[in-house]
Amino acid sequence: MAKPIVAIVGRANVGKSTFFNKICGKRISIVDDVPGVTRDRIYADCEWCGNKFSLIDTGGIEFSNEDVFQKEIFEQVSVAIDSANVIIFVVDGKTGVTQSDEDVAKILRKTNLPVVLVVNKLDNMETELIYDFYCLGLGEPYPVSCLQGRGVGDILDAVVSYFPNDEFEDEDDGLKITIVGRPNVGKSSIINRLLGHKRVVVSDVEGTTRDSVTIPFRFNKETYYLVDTAGLRRSRGVEKESVEGYSVLRSMGAIERADVVLIVFDASKEISEQDVRIAGYVHEAGKPSVIVINKWDLKTKSKEEYLESLKQSLSFMSYFRVVFVSALVGTRLGDIMPEVISVYENASRRISTGLLNDILQDAILNFEPPARNGKKVKIQYVTQACTNPPKFIFFCNDAKLINFSYERYLENRLREKADFSGTPIEIILKSKEDN
Repeated sequence: MAKPIVAIVGRANVGKSTFFNKICGKRISIVDDVPGVTRDRIYADCEWCGNKFSLIDTGGIEFSNEDVFQKEIFEQVSVAIDSANVIIFVVDGKTGVTQSDEDVAKILRKTNLPVVLVVNKLDNMETELIYDFYCLGLGEPYPVSCLQGRGVGDILDAVVSYFPNDEFEDEDDGLKITIVGRPNVGKSSIINRLLGHKRVVVSDVEGTTRDSVTIPFRFNKETYYLVDTAGLRRSRGVEKESVEGYSVLRSMGAIERADVVLIVFDASKEISEQDVRIAGYVHEAGKPSVIVINKWDLKTKSKEEYLESLKQSLSFMSYFRVVFVSALVGTRLGDIMPEVISVYENASRRISTGLLNDILQDAILNFEPPARNGKKVKIQYVTQACTNPPKFIFFCNDAKLINFSYERYLENRLREKADFSGTPIEIILKSKEDN
């Protein structure tokens, strides 16, 4: 069986994200004084007293709020509730019962799901403040200070008491596919198309996605995880301590944790300096990637012209693989997952030491390493140290004598003999005295 799912719901600014982070033991969801910061569903795997479960943080529900995102937020909350086994309903003990609390409680009563009612912000555990919340008709209210962590254990005891006695199995391991790009290039729309339903909030407003959202899905009977990230702006345009600043940090972390990265460009616009910078982040992280040219229905160049622009702009990652799609129209979205699988296989490829040294000898016969200061370079042998990304160690008499051009030549010869398209490879030069 799958692990049980616990959804945290409530109106805006009651401390749901603080509670979520406290249970997870680390900062995953954004915590900010601005209502409406959490817009999508945020997942995390948690454990309490040997009970493993998936925890979902959701956006704050404000039915009277005219925020343009409220309709989309409520749709996401509804999906979270539908998929949950247990609901944690967070309210604010300082402000008392509000109309929004009553509206949310009405929805929860109709679900027939077990609900744990959490009265938050009771830093001094003022239990007399919880009695008004009995009127919500959801059972006993629990006093909590999420900020201080007081009462959280009692909540988790109550939550796991509703779990079935059946033993739950861990989710299958699967590739983590992180999607990155500038704001408003269509990352969330691509995810929704790949999943076949609306899973993340889509808007023309830049910055709609602020959290890194992880979504499990199945493709060809295998489990994968899509990670939607905040749009990456130029760093000087983002305050480090702002909500967006934390979003950028989480996006960078999502790149580091990824198995494959989809780098999304906007075909209706010229390739920008920021597009190139984002691709550079992925390249430096050593991650296999696929360049996804979205909005191809609005293209301003032919495919040949666009490929030439990519070759010039991404000269540092000449190994790139590219697909041209339109998330709006649905064109060629089916090309993405086969490319993802292919580049991951290339990043996982291991070449035998015997074949590597045949490649090395052939390379040296065609072009010997240039001598420096009258000293000749001798490369004795090469071996592959690891994969993801593939790393090759060349042992020679003096690594300092080999220049960048010859190092690039060796990389190109490796790529000619084995398919490493879509993935960076690392060349390590070791001198005899380092052996």
